[in-house]
Amino acid sequence: MWRGIRLTFYALGGIMLGGLGFEASTLPRVSALNEQNPATTSLIEARNREFRSKGVEPKRVQIWVPLEKISPHLQRAVLAGEDTNFATHHGFDYEAIQRAYDQAQKDAEKEAKQEGENDSWLPSMAFKSGASTISQQLAKNLYLSSERSFMRKGQEAIITYFMERNLSKRRILEIYLNVIEWGDGIYGAEAASQYYFHKSAANLNARDAAFLAAMIPNPRTVFNPFVNPKRVARRQRVIMRGMPSVKMPAGTG
Repeated sequence: MWRGIRLTFYALGGIMLGGLGFEASTLPRVSALNEQNPATTSLIEARNREFRSKGVEPKRVQIWVPLEKISPHLQRAVLAGEDTNFATHHGFDYEAIQRAYDQAQKDAEKEAKQEGENDSWLPSMAFKSGASTISQQLAKNLYLSSERSFMRKGQEAIITYFMERNLSKRRILEIYLNVIEWGDGIYGAEAASQYYFHKSAANLNARDAAFLAAMIPNPRTVFNPFVNPKRVARRQRVIMRGMPSVKMPAGTG
């Protein structure tokens, strides 16, 4: 028990110190997003390094478009698939976090039993599935590494908080839809629409939109339509069923 308490204390202390330091360095950039589109993102730069490490010149196809030129179907589909409470939460979906925590606790207990231990204290990556809102995803995409740790989660929380304070929901969604990855070297809704459907993002219908939204969790492997088309199709159908009931923020969808 004392081991768990001690590790929790260290983790929380690290989150606070790291988060405060990171806040100071990133907050000006968060505020600037009101007027400026990000020139690049942490994810894009990470992908570029991956390409170069293999001796391949990085590919980047990205066409920035304002939100009004992105189909309302796609806006709605992305919320249905990634963050159904986007319009009402303030950056964190606590019900989803609780569900993810409960699942992670079950996983921790199972792992502890498999290792012959009674200590089921939650491991460093508590929320390894679910719970990330669009605001949290954008914070990570823009500024953070893919490292799974309490420190990174703390940094993400700080950025998300200030992002929600400084940017409208409409602006958060606009940036998100223009920077997320939709395949190797494909970033943003317009590039994805042109690549997969040979038409602009403004002209996507509901089925097209659900297809693209289905890919978002992992478009390069798990939800790559060229690798796992049936899996993408199943998620596409689920998203289409949820689209009509999604509440859209003001000025969107």
